[in-house]
Amino acid sequence: MQTTQLANTGITVSAIGLGAMPMSVYERPDESQSIEVIHRALDLGITFIDTADSYCKDESDKHHNERLIGKALQTYSGDTSNIVVATKGGLMRPNQSWTRNGNPEHLRSAIRVSYEALGGNKPIDIWQYHSPDPDYSIEESLKAAREAVDAGLVRFVGVSNFSVDQIKQARDVVDIISVQNQYSPWYRQPEYDGVLEYCQQENLTFLPWSPFGGRRRHSDLQDISIISKLATQKGVSVYGIVLAWLRSKSPCILPIPGASKVSSIEDSARAGDIKLSEAEIQQIDKETAS
Repeated sequence: MQTTQLANTGITVSAIGLGAMPMSVYERPDESQSIEVIHRALDLGITFIDTADSYCKDESDKHHNERLIGKALQTYSGDTSNIVVATKGGLMRPNQSWTRNGNPEHLRSAIRVSYEALGGNKPIDIWQYHSPDPDYSIEESLKAAREAVDAGLVRFVGVSNFSVDQIKQARDVVDIISVQNQYSPWYRQPEYDGVLEYCQQENLTFLPWSPFGGRRRHSDLQDISIISKLATQKGVSVYGIVLAWLRSKSPCILPIPGASKVSSIEDSARAGDIKLSEAEIQQIDKETAS
């Protein structure tokens, strides 16, 4: 597994991460299967896992994904000291919907529960504010994260679904090391809104969420002719081509493809070895331009 640097922290992580969300929402697999997937990811050299307190079915099930990861790490037979888990807080799941909650009191409580869910024996590696809530200023909300860092509950802080201006506001409150925004062949906004350029310029790790277009669109990758053609030529999956394409966009990008099957994470892990030429990258760019 190839590696990359996590922002300016001096920490080295795998160049491909594991997005754990599919193990806890919608049609989730059995717990034993999910733990097998996480263990296989670790066997393959994946050292970065992405989660959130809202990766669950509804509010009664909150923190399910974090508890699952905590259990998988505790039951893994190998060394887990180098595993980085990035979680998020600030979204609610009433009746399986998604709503924002940037109330600092809520975030203080959410961080503490996330800390316990992930094992409670060391600071949360990265806590990310999941999405800015217009009812609260970024300064108000992120004071909770700064307090958590000072209290030893959180090591590093990131943001998600933020614009460049919002990232700058966040950095006035607490040191920010990562930005997690949507980015896929169908959604290339980070290339146009300045976020990707800003992350590279400021040495912030960019985590593209939904890199395959989400559960409703991932199967449509076959319909993007250049991606399908390159996958056939190189003897890899269309998903591998997309991950290689994303990584080609900037050295600050760390893809976090979701997985709920061992075969899926094995396929994603192989993507680190896929090479795309500049001409091939330009072909994908041209065909996926919005």
